[in-house]
Amino acid sequence: MARRAAGGAPLSARAAAASPLPPRPPFRAPTPCPLLPLLLLLGAARAGALEIQRRFPSPTPTNNFALDGAAGTVYLAAVNRLYQLSGANLSLEAEAAVGPVADSPLCHAPQLPQASCEHPRRLTDNYNKILQLDPGQGLVVVCGSIYQGFCQLRRRGNISAVAVRFPPAAPPAEPVTVFPSMLNVAANHPNASTVGLVLPPAAGTGGSRLLVGATYTGYGSAFFPRNRSLEDHRFENTPEIAIRSLDARGDLAKLFTFDLNPSDDNILKIKQGAKEQHKLGFVRAFLHPPDPPPGAPSYAYLALNSEARAGDKESQARSLLARICLPRGAGGDAKKLTESYIQLGLQCTGGAGRGDLYSRLVSVFPARELLFAVFERPQGSPAARATPAALCAFRFADVQAAIRAARNACFVEPAPDVVAVLDSVVQGTGPACERKRNIQLQPEQLDCGAAHLQHPLSVLQPLKATPVFRAPGLSSVAVATVSNYTVVFLGTVSGRLLKINLNESMQVVSRRVVTVAYGEPVHHVMQFDPADPGYLYLMTSHQMARVKVAACAVHTTCGDCVGAADAYCGWCALETRCTLQQDCANSDQRHFWTSASEGPGRCPAMTVLPAEIDVYQEYPGMILQISGSLPSLSGMEMACDYGNNIHTVARVPGPAFGHQIAYCNLLPRDQFPPFPPHQDHVIVEMSVRVNGRSIVRANFTVYNCSRVGQVYPRTACTSCLSAQWRCFWCSQQHACVSNQSRCEASPNPTSPQDCPQILPSPLAPMPTGSSRSIPVHLANVAFQGEALECSFGPEEIFEAIWVNESTVHCNQVVLHTTQKSQMFPLSLQLKGQPARFLDSPDPMTVEVYNCAMGSPDCSQCLGREDLGHLCVWTDSCRLRGPLQPLPGTCPAPEIRAIEPLSGPLDGGTLLTIRGRNLGRRLSDVAHGVWIGSVACEPLADRYTVSEEIVCATGPAPGTFSDVVTVNASKEGRSRERFSYVLPLVQFLEPDKGPKAGGTRITIHGSDLHVGSELQVLVNDTEPCTELVRTDTSIACTMPEGALPAPVPVCVRFERRGCVHSNLTFQYMQNPVITAISPRRSPVSGGRTITVAGERFHMVQNVSMAVHHIGREPTLCKVLNSTLITCPSPGALSNASAPVDFFINGRAYADEVAVAEELLEPEEARRGGRFRLDYLPDPQFSTAKREKWIKHHPGEPLTLVIHKEQDSLGLESHEYRIKIGQVACDIQIVSDRVIHCSVNESLGTAEGQLPITIQVGNFNQTIATLQLGGSETAIIVSIVICSVLLLLSVVALFVFCTKSRRAERYWQKTLLQMEEMESQIREEIRKGFAELQTDMTDLTKELNRSQGIPFLEYKHFVTRTFFPKTLNSQGSSPVQETHPLLGEWKIPESCRPHMEEGISLFSSLLNNKHFLIVFVHALEQQKDFAVRDRCSLASLLTIALHGKLEYYTGIMKELLVDLIDASATKNPKLMLRRTESVVEKMLTNWMSICMYSCLRETVGEPFFLLLCAIKQQINKGSIDAITGKARYTLNEEWLLRENIEAKPRNLNVSFQGCGMDSLSVRAMDTDTLTQVKEKILEAFCKNVPYSQWPRAEDVDLEWFASSTQSYVLRDLDDTSVVEDGRKKLNTLAHYKIPEGASLAMSLTDKKDTTLGRVKDLDTEKYFHLVLPTDELAEPKKSHRQSHRKKVLPEIYLTRLLSTKGTLQKFLDDLFKAILSIREDKPPLAVKYFFDFLEEQAEKRGISDPDTLHIWKTNSLPLRFWVNILKNPQFVFDIDKTDHIDACLSVIAQAFIDACSISDLQLGKDSPTNKLLYAKEIPEYRKIVQRYYQQIHDMTPLSEQEMNAHLAEESRKYQNEFNTNVAMAEIYKYAKRYRTQIMTALEANPTARRTQLQHKFEQVVALMEDNIYECYSEA
Repeated sequence: MARRAAGGAPLSARAAAASPLPPRPPFRAPTPCPLLPLLLLLGAARAGALEIQRRFPSPTPTNNFALDGAAGTVYLAAVNRLYQLSGANLSLEAEAAVGPVADSPLCHAPQLPQASCEHPRRLTDNYNKILQLDPGQGLVVVCGSIYQGFCQLRRRGNISAVAVRFPPAAPPAEPVTVFPSMLNVAANHPNASTVGLVLPPAAGTGGSRLLVGATYTGYGSAFFPRNRSLEDHRFENTPEIAIRSLDARGDLAKLFTFDLNPSDDNILKIKQGAKEQHKLGFVRAFLHPPDPPPGAPSYAYLALNSEARAGDKESQARSLLARICLPRGAGGDAKKLTESYIQLGLQCTGGAGRGDLYSRLVSVFPARELLFAVFERPQGSPAARATPAALCAFRFADVQAAIRAARNACFVEPAPDVVAVLDSVVQGTGPACERKRNIQLQPEQLDCGAAHLQHPLSVLQPLKATPVFRAPGLSSVAVATVSNYTVVFLGTVSGRLLKINLNESMQVVSRRVVTVAYGEPVHHVMQFDPADPGYLYLMTSHQMARVKVAACAVHTTCGDCVGAADAYCGWCALETRCTLQQDCANSDQRHFWTSASEGPGRCPAMTVLPAEIDVYQEYPGMILQISGSLPSLSGMEMACDYGNNIHTVARVPGPAFGHQIAYCNLLPRDQFPPFPPHQDHVIVEMSVRVNGRSIVRANFTVYNCSRVGQVYPRTACTSCLSAQWRCFWCSQQHACVSNQSRCEASPNPTSPQDCPQILPSPLAPMPTGSSRSIPVHLANVAFQGEALECSFGPEEIFEAIWVNESTVHCNQVVLHTTQKSQMFPLSLQLKGQPARFLDSPDPMTVEVYNCAMGSPDCSQCLGREDLGHLCVWTDSCRLRGPLQPLPGTCPAPEIRAIEPLSGPLDGGTLLTIRGRNLGRRLSDVAHGVWIGSVACEPLADRYTVSEEIVCATGPAPGTFSDVVTVNASKEGRSRERFSYVLPLVQFLEPDKGPKAGGTRITIHGSDLHVGSELQVLVNDTEPCTELVRTDTSIACTMPEGALPAPVPVCVRFERRGCVHSNLTFQYMQNPVITAISPRRSPVSGGRTITVAGERFHMVQNVSMAVHHIGREPTLCKVLNSTLITCPSPGALSNASAPVDFFINGRAYADEVAVAEELLEPEEARRGGRFRLDYLPDPQFSTAKREKWIKHHPGEPLTLVIHKEQDSLGLESHEYRIKIGQVACDIQIVSDRVIHCSVNESLGTAEGQLPITIQVGNFNQTIATLQLGGSETAIIVSIVICSVLLLLSVVALFVFCTKSRRAERYWQKTLLQMEEMESQIREEIRKGFAELQTDMTDLTKELNRSQGIPFLEYKHFVTRTFFPKTLNSQGSSPVQETHPLLGEWKIPESCRPHMEEGISLFSSLLNNKHFLIVFVHALEQQKDFAVRDRCSLASLLTIALHGKLEYYTGIMKELLVDLIDASATKNPKLMLRRTESVVEKMLTNWMSICMYSCLRETVGEPFFLLLCAIKQQINKGSIDAITGKARYTLNEEWLLRENIEAKPRNLNVSFQGCGMDSLSVRAMDTDTLTQVKEKILEAFCKNVPYSQWPRAEDVDLEWFASSTQSYVLRDLDDTSVVEDGRKKLNTLAHYKIPEGASLAMSLTDKKDTTLGRVKDLDTEKYFHLVLPTDELAEPKKSHRQSHRKKVLPEIYLTRLLSTKGTLQKFLDDLFKAILSIREDKPPLAVKYFFDFLEEQAEKRGISDPDTLHIWKTNSLPLRFWVNILKNPQFVFDIDKTDHIDACLSVIAQAFIDACSISDLQLGKDSPTNKLLYAKEIPEYRKIVQRYYQQIHDMTPLSEQEMNAHLAEESRKYQNEFNTNVAMAEIYKYAKRYRTQIMTALEANPTARRTQLQHKFEQVVALMEDNIYECYSEA
């Protein structure tokens, strides 16, 4: 199976290619999300109707999972790992490592005792192939790809434990014979499929059986190693299908054997020759029905593919379903596999021929009556990201019918086209189908075959189904039946989960999608939680997820809930929320829960009676008609809720369903809501509350008739009687009322037509300022004679005079206007009552005109006659007097401009003519516009009197040009000519572009500027937009194309036909963006981002925008067809944000990703694939942070610029440095420093130039350059020179007088200098030679194989936690037993009380609140010294060692308090020392967590360095008394004398340490104790130092000849006395020659007369040098003063020699400390560093230096420096004072490497800092790289860290006596009992949980016993 191994690696080649994410990095730590930023285990991702409830990330690819519903457990199998997770929250309960192992596919499993293998075994990952639960036997069956598909039986409930060892480890009474077929169970290749199924036991068998289907991986298959080997262990031992014994309680000799005898009957093995044509790929094995009733049949099914043959284009995959019969009922007889096996094809096809055939099975899921299956149609291209896929459903009844028909057709009525014997398998060899005489097959025989029908069969006609749903990239399916819906869950190769709801007709009614893990394919098996079907378990390539099948809570209304058509969701009526049915109380009863199948029409609804309420009327109550799905409300607590906390009582008279009636009191009138302005009613929303919840809502209206007149004052009566409420008009009161009885007796209108009203009549316009009486006609007037007024506005009021009962005159109305024309509204009102108007249903208006306004020429003036304006033209427009004659004619038309100046021959051009006197009306010019002899038709709607004519040109017979004439009684001609031309189109460019559109094309031709309207149409329908044209070209933007294909482009003028040409544009596939880099930008933007992809040659413009935080988009530059560069946009803040690209103005979308979204287009997010991380802008300064730099013109200038640490990763070409306008050439760029130089001359009038550095858009001026050379400087220079000249003359005189005296002294000194020079030359030559040779010698000597004497963990802990218990030499005593490692020594009489007290005290310490209060209380005591704090911290660490996760939590809480205290002062000083309990706790925590790293990674290079230091020191002379040596790293321990030492090889015999005799190398200057120590080291090098004899315990004897021997001692009678001191004896003193024979033996009597040599009194003894040489120089005798002396400092070169020799070992050590192993990443360091970063972020500490210091103080300085200085904490070795001094220098180098402050070193600096000054910058880079690597590791969740800590606790449990630790802690509690009690009582939490009382109990139990018990002990 190339795509997926069923049960194997789900991330197939195809899926990997499909994944839009880059390949996963190598495993560093369990990976929760980037994100991720999301907390994977706690964050919930929602998408409409799905919710990711929990995730579990797997560091290696996942393979299989199994659910244990009864125990609520999930078992997850991944590459090399098995996990046991809790079902509810996917938290880790147990895990086991099952790989990698040394293996070869050509070798038998190593469990096969008789097998040997010549092929090399390589480290091989173990891919899980089978993970099956066997609840009956309490087993989990686990099979992997290693060891030929070997299986293990692990314990149910504890996956880390093997339940049954097979083959058995210890031989039982009878040896078990193991055959390869018992071991070769699963496929042995990662990509080869395997499925397994545990079958119930058959009759006569004790245990379960295992059905296995495995892809053949033997010789000839694609999985077989290509090494020409013919060894195939698969063909004989691993059949494609087999049933194996799984009886773990019975005979282990039969475990995994083929379960029946002969075994051939229980396997199906494809013949060797047929394997090429029948490559089986297994998808899933399942039981159906899973729980049959007693006696009912149950079958095992195998879903598989017969894969297409490689290289055969016609060959296609075939999907098969095979069935095997199981025993009926418990203990029924098992059918033989060959007897019951039958297979038939499954075909999922749309019926449109082979092109719509989905041939390859991907995933299956058995429902009750249907088998749902996902099929795919494999593409020709393997890189196709979204393979077409479809979902089909097959009926199990059809499968049953086809199988019965096939068996009938084989044995009763043969039909060769229906069925055939499966002859491709070995077991199918034999006769074909033939009729059996006189046979009548029973139903069971038709289903399962019979003893005389033993042939595996193949049904020839496939079972066909039509796709229910199609989508690209489907990978898995799970199905549930809910209500009347079928809910299908579909996983995709891009990591999404799709949920579709199917109705009873199998039609999709809704769909939703959620992203589980983007880019990670969903595994083909998904399962519902057996305990709660509301959850679905699924697996992606690196995650296990628990998905809630519906997130109903996102729907807030019943309509949304039910309308979403989600089968799981329904409306819980009384809880008013959308829920799953089981989450709604009483949902099993009718009407409590409304399902989606009932439809939105069943949602609760309510009608209120009355619906409209008069504000002034009293109502006894309201009737509520409640409909929809609601339970009977009778007897429930109900109320009507009007909002604003206003309730009234509601009640239901009796029980009812469907339509219920309720009664409700109306809210009091004083609580009615206020009426809105300009409105006569207000809508009130009310709801019915049941048990405190509003379950249904409705509106009713409160109206007020009396407001109608206020709202509509000019139509008060009409509006009153037209209102939708019941209102009445009172004419007498001129009021609208709701109660007719309130009107007076006068007749009142009853309809709007009866209202008194103005009847509008047409009025002639009146000139401004003239007086006129205006008649107004009235209707229905019942108050004739009442005084009225005519109102034309607020200020224009005139008297109204009654003419008759239906007419009044507005008398002598004079109205004025300054406009050309103005309309005045006319209304009548009762005089003295301005608010009372007669109704004007149709408003009446009067037009007033002003001839002097708006008529600048004669035609406009006289043209107003048509409007009724009586104007006349006399030089200007005036009102025509009554006696003036009628107006005459106007001057000829004047044409001022025409536009356009040309048009096409076909005409249709809209010609605009502007001028004066262009006619008084349209009829004047209707037929009077001509272009030469061609008419131009004016358009009525575009005509402006006198000023503008727009006309449509007619067609012309040919090209010509002429003036335009307008004839309006007189003729006017244009000055410009209009031309008829023939536009031509030639070609367009570019002629191709992306189908997304946006390409800017240019069409070339001639006369393209003509006409008034131009269209460019693509494909005759879509317009080309944004037209810009010139005489020779048209530019426009192409629309989007449907397909990549050529389309015609048409140019149309004036909406006539296309200009003749064959223009085509080729739509191409859209450009694709594959990656962007770098992915980080400064917040100012401007960094060059390189965009990689394909088909960029079609891109004309591209811009880049950033979501949410981005500033303006930036324009990009296309470099070639695969590269684009974009300056990053600026951002508003430091954050990570998605990036959008706009290509040719269109938003870029990844088409394939959109296709895989399976979403509606608006839901498909674009551009989400690319993100840009914005970081703070870089910061720069000059090297010494000065703001002014002086420079003399003409001199070369080099600048050193300091750069703050950042994570941008800028390259050197990204910096721009300028001095003024001159660029500074960058020479060197490192992490912290930039060097640049200026070669040209700098000159300026100002004398000052700014130094500016630019990165992208970010500019920073870091200093100002001040140019020297002013006149003042010259004058000052002259004065200084004059003074210097004068001083020189004086000095010359003094010099001459003293030079004679000095000459004599010089002659004397010269001789001494020459002698000293020769000695220095000789010393340097020696040092150089030593440096070259020592390195080689030392490496050779250290290559000897010797074990590393690691201390046990418990001794490491006690030495690290309690360093003061070591003896003064730093070495351990020979027998060291720390009190914490031994028994708790207390008398037995005291033990019960004290153990009870300690137990209670232990439980208190395990209470977080008590422990934190306890620690804080002790730290506040002034007499609680630092030593006490450290001791308490270490005791707590021992006491809580078994609960490291709890200990870590306490430490973190205390650290937060410490950080809070430090952050307010100087945060950089935090953790610098160990002065508090928590700081020592952190030291201990690091020691525990880093122990495995120390032992496995750092131990070896550290031990080699120690050996190298010791050997190098021993190569030269060492003064036994002062300890100073020729070779050292520490200046204070340097022997500053040139003492010649020659090596002596001695033959030594010694009966000790497992050796008899050795050749030992010593120096002739060595004292005898030094020689003994070297001999002991040579003999005991493989023995821990604590077991060595001591030098004072042995005697050394020299055999000078066969008869003479001497016991050699440091001091004896032969010792030499010099200057009153005895010199210690050496080998040279005894004149012991090269190769001398010595014997060493243990002495009975220890010589303690001298004590230790280095403790000897230097006034009496010396070894190599007299200690007082330097002090007693003046007192030296004449003889001594003539000894050769040389400057002592010259010997400092030996430090360099030693350093050079040891350099490689030191480098190896530092690299081991500061590197990260991929197989064992430093989880604790990552966890703690992330904690520090989180705390810094919370407190706004953004300074990277502070964080660096915190990290350095936490790990390197707190842990590693301690280890470097104290190797005896780790190894059982002798640490001498000299080695200690050398380690101090190395530790100082390590400290300097971790520091961030620059080292200011000079010639006076101490040598221990100078020695490694050159290497420190390189070491610093390693430290920073280490910190960055830790930062880049995937963050750890609390769960993962707790699991790691629990594992550390488990590894070393029971190492320490915690009772002793508790007792010691109690002593502190006793000492500060009062203060602790006070603190506990002051703490609310402690007080609430009564911790002080529990503490008192502890004291009560302990107090009477502890002191006397301890005194007795």
